[in-house]
Amino acid sequence: MRKFIVGSRRSGLAMTQSKQFIKSLQKHFPDVEFEIKEIVTKGDRIVDVQLSKVGGKGLFVKEIEAALENKEIDMAIHSLKDVPSVLPEQFTIGCVPVREDVRDAFLSNNKVLFKDLPAGSVVGTSSLRRAAQLTAVRDDITVNWVRGNIDTRIKKMESGEYDAIILAAAGLKRMGWSDERVTEYFEPEEFIPAIAQGALGIEVRKEDRELLDMLKKVHSDEDSVCTTAERTFLKRMDGSCQVPIGGYASFEDGELYLTGLIMPEDGSEKYLVKKSHQDPVTLGNLVADEMEKIGAKSIIDEINAK
Repeated sequence: MRKFIVGSRRSGLAMTQSKQFIKSLQKHFPDVEFEIKEIVTKGDRIVDVQLSKVGGKGLFVKEIEAALENKEIDMAIHSLKDVPSVLPEQFTIGCVPVREDVRDAFLSNNKVLFKDLPAGSVVGTSSLRRAAQLTAVRDDITVNWVRGNIDTRIKKMESGEYDAIILAAAGLKRMGWSDERVTEYFEPEEFIPAIAQGALGIEVRKEDRELLDMLKKVHSDEDSVCTTAERTFLKRMDGSCQVPIGGYASFEDGELYLTGLIMPEDGSEKYLVKKSHQDPVTLGNLVADEMEKIGAKSIIDEINAK
């Protein structure tokens, strides 16, 4: 029986979610051995600069994909929101397991709700999407960027560097930290999450039929369809973490819907499009078509040109 080498980033969250995923796979294949190979990515090494300034989300996957290409690992476990919408030709997302909470979580000192933050409060986030949405609702607060892993960010808040921070609910829940830490959750219809937030993407070589067949056992069709719609929209819009862009797909009464969001960095405008279609790729393109019609694509083109 083959032993599988699994590539994962070294952070506490990445290792935790990798172990959780392997455990779910071992329920179906108890005799198969999996070994995690920790890989430090460029995104992990650069912690003092905003991601959008140094090349965006591909920073978290390039070294891992190199290991996959060289057959040092058999599969890579990514947070799907970190994976660029176009993969190298030889790889595929072999599985999207059941998605964790898609929402953004708001954490504040003294559990003050976002609407009750005093004017002039400092909110920390590393995301242009979050910053633009926060500023659109409250122009009397200051949004400052914060990097580092989850516990580093929380410590920075608790030390008084920030009055509040925003994190993905999924990471907090995977670490088992959410209940006592979170002040409130922002509902995804009101505060649009990142593309594929809360989902994992298991990347493998297309030729590896044995592994692809195994991964079917832990694949979620529904979450795969939703994230495909979201990632199609992202790809068409030429979006990245250098642009305030978000998207959230879900099934409502059996119908697939996608809400897309594009904003300028200062939060002064908000382009929101919601559409429905049974095919996720068509749906992602429909939302993108509408965004182009109403002029939102020009915001992205402008930012990308810079």
